[in-house]
Amino acid sequence: MKKIRFCAAQLNTTVGDIRGNTLKVLRAVKHAQDKKADMIILPELALTGYPPEDLLLKSEFVSDNMAAARKIAKKTGKITAVLGFVNRHRGRLYNSAAVIQNKKIKSVYNKVNLPNYGVFDEKRYFEPGKKPLIISCGGMKIGITICEDIWQKNRILDAMKSGVDYIANLSASPYHAGKWRQRFGVLRSMSRYYRAGIVYVNLTGGQDELVFDGHSVVTDKKGGITAEAAQFKEDYIFYDTGSRGKRIKPLGPVKEVFSALTSGTRDYVLKNGFKKAVVALSGGIDSALVSVIAAEALGRENVDLIFMPSRFSSKTSFLDAEKLSSNMGIKLKVVSIEKAAALYNSMLAGFFKGRKSDITEENLQARIRGNIVMAFSNKFGSIVLTTGNKSEMSTGYATLYGDMAGGLAVIKDVPKTMVFKLARGINEWKGFDLIPKSIIKKPPSAELKPGQKDSDTLPPYNILDAIIEDYVEKDRPAARLKGRYKAALLKKTIRMIDLSEYKRRQAPPGIKITPKAFGRDRRMPVTNKYRD
Repeated sequence: MKKIRFCAAQLNTTVGDIRGNTLKVLRAVKHAQDKKADMIILPELALTGYPPEDLLLKSEFVSDNMAAARKIAKKTGKITAVLGFVNRHRGRLYNSAAVIQNKKIKSVYNKVNLPNYGVFDEKRYFEPGKKPLIISCGGMKIGITICEDIWQKNRILDAMKSGVDYIANLSASPYHAGKWRQRFGVLRSMSRYYRAGIVYVNLTGGQDELVFDGHSVVTDKKGGITAEAAQFKEDYIFYDTGSRGKRIKPLGPVKEVFSALTSGTRDYVLKNGFKKAVVALSGGIDSALVSVIAAEALGRENVDLIFMPSRFSSKTSFLDAEKLSSNMGIKLKVVSIEKAAALYNSMLAGFFKGRKSDITEENLQARIRGNIVMAFSNKFGSIVLTTGNKSEMSTGYATLYGDMAGGLAVIKDVPKTMVFKLARGINEWKGFDLIPKSIIKKPPSAELKPGQKDSDTLPPYNILDAIIEDYVEKDRPAARLKGRYKAALLKKTIRMIDLSEYKRRQAPPGIKITPKAFGRDRRMPVTNKYRD
């Protein structure tokens, strides 16, 4: 009976770092050789990182990646390596897999199915491949595919049906909550369709707003899962055909989201050259969650927490912020904004004479705080992590150049109801109330005027998040939502969502954890008179 040993190398690559990615690939190849693998399969576009976007318009970038593929080929031994790279042929670009055998690139497969939905924009850059590739390794026939090729049936790829023993799939499949279940369902179905096992190798790590969760997998021809790699970290599967490899216990739904946020934050900060982060800690649940994610991602010694009280800040908020900081082992920095706010109001008093205090004075406080955290950023080389959640970003319940000022909006795609779940989950995993219960229990408030509560402006968060899911994530028009929500409340909420696009366009990038995030997933015009 024919048998070979596969190595699925689940790597965390960096977009544009061709030299670093090359070294990472070479280390993976050596590790696979040391473990006696016959074939190593690496992720989609492993040499360039994914997605390289308009770097692909730079001719030298493409040339450098092709030269790196040839360099890797010369440094491999007897192992067969299948490597994701950008191929240029007759002036056209392809999302490709190089098949390396005997220290040479023996063949190249060009991706057939190019996704152009959601976060994907591959038709902007690549030409589709027009033929399948089946290679031989150890007497077995292996079909080569790339990511979307395994998600959609295609007459070109049907040539593999009943004609291969295994299908290698090089992927860069972005994460959203529960994505692995959907992915496994597709792989099971396609295994049965092609009557072949699948070795699916996914990227891991963060790239701008995207997180790749890894969780590479091997199936048999009946769709059974025979081996899995870890979630959210680099890992290897070594799989001997006909056997059973390692399995993992997938993370629970809330821990999975926390891991995605942590992974995305870590890679965004470190890959962009920062080592430290600063968070404006208000005593509320959003900033508490971001603080914990930051410490988990970067180490508590690399996180500054700053409490910036005004006359409207409650004593409870200070005590909660102080307790959280103590629990985290971080010394809380306190910078009062009262003098600055009074000075601003005094400077503007003559111009505002006869007008009542309103959102103008509230926003001034937020913008003063934004200046302070940015001052810490400039002085100490820290990145500012903003604390606005998806519910707030949807409705514009945030201040431009104030609490929106920063380098990464960690929970920008996290609905408020999930924020509460994450806070409770953290306390459960840690075995004590790291985030004080008083933070979780108190009514959310921006504390920019006396007695202020979020509920003064926004619907209850459970209702608001349901509307956001329907209207934003599922693209359901208002007409289809009538009867599901109170008419006036629905109209008001949708109006807030539609009118806040200009704010979202100016917000920092945020980590995608839902099926449709603002930005790459949902690209609405700022100037837009359409109302459904």
